[in-house]
Amino acid sequence: MRKANLKDIPEQERKSPKGKFGRFMKHISIALGREPESLDLSKRHPFDLTLVRIPKGKFLCPYHAHAAESELYLVVSGRGSVRDKDGTIEVGPGDAFLFQPGEAHQLWNASDEDFVYYVIADNPRSGGTTGDSCYYPDSGKWAVTTDGRDEVVVKGTKTDYFDGEE
Repeated sequence: MRKANLKDIPEQERKSPKGKFGRFMKHISIALGREPESLDLSKRHPFDLTLVRIPKGKFLCPYHAHAAESELYLVVSGRGSVRDKDGTIEVGPGDAFLFQPGEAHQLWNASDEDFVYYVIADNPRSGGTTGDSCYYPDSGKWAVTTDGRDEVVVKGTKTDYFDGEE
């Protein structure tokens, strides 16, 4: 059995150049031995578990839909807004929700405290030649994983991840 404690897992930050998008993540599955770059499925794990914290006023990422990944969310604390094809709803502690492949979604924190949740993904994009791609309906881009954790974002031609989003 592998065991990890959240306090021992480093928090990684990702933010956009102009600051609209920002998040902190604790990659629990990686702390438990998941090897995202491995082509050996037993080392990749069948799912990925991450603790995400979105600061006040920030968006997680642009509105997007995964081609092959399902994501299950469980809100721990704070309040967030979730956009999907039907509009926007507010979520809070104890709320759980699911997005299947092809269902566009976006999360953000419109409250005064951090929005914190767990996300479980069944086919994480990072790693190897297997995985997922994403479509960004608002900007008409695709993100495709190439090798390991590298991704190519295209909009007719290769473009930057945040192009057309801020």
